[in-house]
This record gives sequence, structure tokens and C-alpha cells, in this order.
Amino acid sequence: MQLHIENMTCGGCARTVTKVIQNMDPEAKIVTNPPIRKVDVQTSISLEQISEALREAGFPPKE
Repeated sequence: MQLHIENMTCGGCARTVTKVIQNMDPEAKIVTNPPIRKVDVQTSISLEQISEALREAGFPPKE
């Protein structure tokens, strides 16, 4: 799945987003691209669960 996270603007933000997802699924494959604010995730966790966790962490994905 691909997510657009408007306020992921730097490497620190990308690390936080990665940690949030990895806390839910340690086996997830995550590729972040802060310059274009995109995250590619391969996981068994649902989009809704990931979106909720990212919102709680301050990085709401755009719908």
C-alpha cells in the first residue's frame, strides 16, 4: 500500500513513521520518501489500523 503523509518532511519524520508501523508489524517492509511525502508499506496490517496509529503519532495519512 502507498500512503501520502503531508507532514513527513524530513528523515526524522520518516524514522518516526517507520517506527510506528514496525511497532505494529516488525516484519513490515517500509520505504519512505520524505521529499515527495510518500510511504510504501508491505504488511499484513490493515490500512485502517496503520492510518489510525499514524494519526495518533501526529502523521495522518491523506485519504
